[in-house]
Amino acid sequence: MNKTSPSTEDMAPGAQQDNDATDAFLHSLPELAQGDTFGFACHPEVPCFNACCSDLRLMLTPYDVLRLRRALALPSAEFIRLYASMSPAPDTGFPMLSLNMLDDKRKSCPFVSPKGCQVYADRPGACRTYPLGRATRLDENGGVLEQFFIVREEHCRGFEQDRTWDASGWLSDQELNRYNHFNDRYMRLMAVCKNHGARLDPKQIQMVFLAQYNLDAFRDFLERLGLFDRLVVSEERKERVLDDEEARLEFALDWLELALFGMDDNLKRKT
Repeated sequence: MNKTSPSTEDMAPGAQQDNDATDAFLHSLPELAQGDTFGFACHPEVPCFNACCSDLRLMLTPYDVLRLRRALALPSAEFIRLYASMSPAPDTGFPMLSLNMLDDKRKSCPFVSPKGCQVYADRPGACRTYPLGRATRLDENGGVLEQFFIVREEHCRGFEQDRTWDASGWLSDQELNRYNHFNDRYMRLMAVCKNHGARLDPKQIQMVFLAQYNLDAFRDFLERLGLFDRLVVSEERKERVLDDEEARLEFALDWLELALFGMDDNLKRKT
């Protein structure tokens, strides 16, 4: 099984070759059109419980890392050292993280137990989205267009369960709206880079990694460099950014858009 990011095509953090393969895979599956439904449930009484939590190539988005390392009460650098591997996307250079599987016979997820997921409340977006596949692309105005597909694997007995969903109901039940908000914003950042025909240099890769995957160190960076003094930021927003990691991740996305591509819709330099 190959759980990539919860969104594909131009979605971060998958490399383009991975996105192309995933896109082709998704479009080989039955599309779940608006209003269509599917039957599915996953719980300990399902015979295949936990079967999908091994031998994965599970990509971790910045918001995934935020939620997981906060749930585990770990600094960003320590979480990444223990649980993730990083590599640059070959087309843009954007940093990508994937979850390290255990070195056991099943190549198990490090967070799975016989009773289920030990980080269930903060599990990655890809785990939440399954059995849907979500493909996204940007429209002419920078908005996100999405398609959904049913990923039906032979081992999965969840489709035999008596519970019916449409796409919007599943996204709501799995609390995916917040995940997709941040993931889609990161997708937009990568898509802009791709559309510019650009590739991040080593310094820019470090900058993106710091601002997206290392939010506790990014907080120190903001204060040490006096970054707020160079930008138009209200005192209220400064406090939120310093005190709340989700607000900091949002600010970091705004800052990267401005610093890398001069996009100032959400954040402006002082004149």
